[in-house]
Amino acid sequence: MFSPFRDEQGRPKAIGDVTWEDLAQLSDLEEGFVLEFKQTFGPSVRRKIPKIVASFSNSRGGWLVIGIADDSREVMPVPRGTADVSQVIGELCRRHVSPAPHFEVRFLADPSDDNCGVILVRIDEGDFPPYVADGIVEIREGSTSGPADGTALVDLYDRATSRRLDVRRFCRRTVYYPMADDAVDPVALFDLYLFRLGPEAEEVNSRASINEGAAAMRAAFDCYGIGCRIQHAHDSLVFRTSQRDETVVAHSAIELFPNESMKLSVPAVMVTGEEREQALQSLAERTLFSPRSDARLMDATATLRRVTRMASLLDRYVRLRGLSWREFAVAYELEHMAGVTLWSANETYLGYAARHGALYCASTDCISRVRYLDDGAHETFRARQFAGSHFFEACGLPLGSPDPDDVELVNALLSTSGER
Repeated sequence: MFSPFRDEQGRPKAIGDVTWEDLAQLSDLEEGFVLEFKQTFGPSVRRKIPKIVASFSNSRGGWLVIGIADDSREVMPVPRGTADVSQVIGELCRRHVSPAPHFEVRFLADPSDDNCGVILVRIDEGDFPPYVADGIVEIREGSTSGPADGTALVDLYDRATSRRLDVRRFCRRTVYYPMADDAVDPVALFDLYLFRLGPEAEEVNSRASINEGAAAMRAAFDCYGIGCRIQHAHDSLVFRTSQRDETVVAHSAIELFPNESMKLSVPAVMVTGEEREQALQSLAERTLFSPRSDARLMDATATLRRVTRMASLLDRYVRLRGLSWREFAVAYELEHMAGVTLWSANETYLGYAARHGALYCASTDCISRVRYLDDGAHETFRARQFAGSHFFEACGLPLGSPDPDDVELVNALLSTSGER
């Protein structure tokens, strides 16, 4: 994405890297399609900010710099104010722009007077236009904003439709799991898709950027004491958690893409051998309807532990890379889990099964509804929490169930999944 600020090598600077001395670079620039200046931060400018932000979101993104004279490009520091400027601008856009646009705000303090400075606002090209400011769809027209005509509106809707198709295609990615020659059933998987939204930066596919992402993912594995090996796919890196023969025991995998989208695949821990026979007998004694003799049993506690632990790696990676979950769309998928019966030796589960029947994955392989995390409703999103709660949803327990039995069971399984 365009940046009016460059480092010594001529590369575009991120908003967090801009220094006071970099403002001198603005003297050679003109207002235009991706850049606008405002000299003051008074009431009249504040009223225009939602329209400016929406117009950049509907176009190709851009920068708004407040505290720069329109004509001379002279730096004219504005007062810091009592309220945090990012909150002020964020509240203006929340009230007046729909859907919520994605932007960053920074107050760059004057080194000679910390109470004054310049306000930098970097606005992304929106993923799901049109962005409407006070009932009007604004787009960039040269150095100003104006209402979109019919053709422009069609283009905006097409862009949003294309973006949603990108997300859906991503949610059909498959990580290959080798199978033993004598395997009867395919590997049962719980998948988590995390698609990073926003414009594709030119430098995102650079070898240096890819290596930085790989190093951060390795560090995330190391933080949890988990070994990993890397496999190269044609457009991604696959981090697998073990070097043992996967045709015997399938191990979790994280697929990492150049734009830092991710897919987590977690094989379910299946109950086999003598333990399976004992589990079937226990369920037959406790429940009204006995499971079929060929039923596939999944260890609920061990699988949940595996799911949440691997999802914690994703949270760690995002922190190491300085990303925000608000940049992502997320969905989960069940693969080859239709009819899989949950098993746990936990007394709470056995009591629940006696009253309500054993839990099992009732749906065929499916992808959940995609949730977009940039709408302000997911400020506290964590991959670990999302994966844990939706694991239960996939297994037949509704999220937020008012039934005390459901709540007690979820709490019991969460508690035992945390045991080491």
